[in-house]
Amino acid sequence: MLKTSLLSTLITFSLLFTACSKKEETTQDTNSMLSTNEFVLTSLAKKQYIVKKTPNGFTIDGAKNKVIIFDIFGTWCPPCQAEATHLTSLQKKYKDSLLIIGITVENDIPNSKLEDFRSEHNAQYTLVNSSENRRIIDAVATKLKLGHDFGIPLMVMYKDGKLINFYQGATEEEFIENDIKKALGK
Repeated sequence: MLKTSLLSTLITFSLLFTACSKKEETTQDTNSMLSTNEFVLTSLAKKQYIVKKTPNGFTIDGAKNKVIIFDIFGTWCPPCQAEATHLTSLQKKYKDSLLIIGITVENDIPNSKLEDFRSEHNAQYTLVNSSENRRIIDAVATKLKLGHDFGIPLMVMYKDGKLINFYQGATEEEFIENDIKKALGK
């Protein structure tokens, strides 16, 4: 009786762990497939942006012919806070041909903290708070060959899937605007 009970317990545990292991492999395979091709970023306004990796950069569905700036920042970072007003100015000035997406480096940040950042620093451009933030940040840093320990703010500019320029640290609005104009052919 003891042998039967022990054997039954052993079989139950082995089946349980085998099933969990296979489920985990399937999830990892799906995530690996997505991480190499596309990312879904969700804004504070609950709008979703489909970002796709290209050989030379990234594109966003619905943003064809627009300059895209990924602003990788932290809400606690003084240079990141200072740039928010400048990015807002550029977003307003080039509203039909520019899409700025602020991607926070902070994991599991409450939306209220991003809303506070927006209010305090006049960040009137798209801010995303998504489980995909870390994945897109890592993909951008890898493409730029920056490694995992890069300085913020990091602004990366693309047009039609091609890298235009990137800026690490505090950057003058005039430099960013000059690259926007070049990318737009102005």
